[in-house]
Amino acid sequence: MISTLSFVHSGAVKRGLQASGAIPSRFTVGDAAVQPTVGEPFSDQARMSCRQVNVYYGAKQSIIDVSLDIGRNEVVAMIGPSGCGKSTFIRCLNRMNDTIPGCRVDGTITLDGVDIYGKEIDVVPLRAQVGMVFQKPNPFPKSIYQNVAYGPKIHGLAQSRAELDEIVETSLRRAGLWDEVKDRLDQPGTSLSGGQQQRLCIARTIAVSPEVILMDEPCSALDPIATSVIEDLIGELKSQYSIAIVTHSMQQAARVSQRTAYLHLGKLLEVGQTERIFTRPRHPLTEAYITGRFG
Repeated sequence: MISTLSFVHSGAVKRGLQASGAIPSRFTVGDAAVQPTVGEPFSDQARMSCRQVNVYYGAKQSIIDVSLDIGRNEVVAMIGPSGCGKSTFIRCLNRMNDTIPGCRVDGTITLDGVDIYGKEIDVVPLRAQVGMVFQKPNPFPKSIYQNVAYGPKIHGLAQSRAELDEIVETSLRRAGLWDEVKDRLDQPGTSLSGGQQQRLCIARTIAVSPEVILMDEPCSALDPIATSVIEDLIGELKSQYSIAIVTHSMQQAARVSQRTAYLHLGKLLEVGQTERIFTRPRHPLTEAYITGRFG
């Protein structure tokens, strides 16, 4: 476990890097932003691979030549200032940006070697393989049981009610929610607390046996106790899934991830092991962000 209090906004880190010459005492944002990605953006055990991904909203480019791997059984945290492109990028990984008029994605994104933007790809099963948990909990207006059972039913993953019951129970157990709801599965999912609703959405996501789970600010609407529960859950889930999480909280990135990616103005500036990113950043804008000089 990394102690974020020891390095986030740490003037000592900044002064040490400047003294060593690794980070200039002054830098130009424009010049630094056009440098290539530094660090370790690729993985020897990549589940998803992104190469030279560009995203446009009409004539405006939002993501610029991003190349990054999501490794098997790891959590990759994406950090950066508001508007840097974190959510736009993560939505490329299961083609959620397809739903936005005027949005265009260039480059290559593969899942287990298959181009997810290939003409033969059906986005419905793709979004089962690459599930997504959103910023605000969004349970269906159905019972707790039906929320979790919905995906397995439409994807034909259960041949009987007994099989469906088993999937629902297993998914709720993996999401750490079973003991809290097992006696009220027929009650509306919306009757749960915010933290429970988010875990219900996670259970709904894993019920269809995804390979990758995307999380876009999953704790931003939750209190600290619920946030801690979700973070513990993420740690457990990485043993079975590959996870990419967008977060504004550098402390959260330090707690849950193995690698951290820093984005700035649509470019991926630095990627590396989380502890190194927060203690020995190599890019001046990464250093400026984590020490609180901007963002």
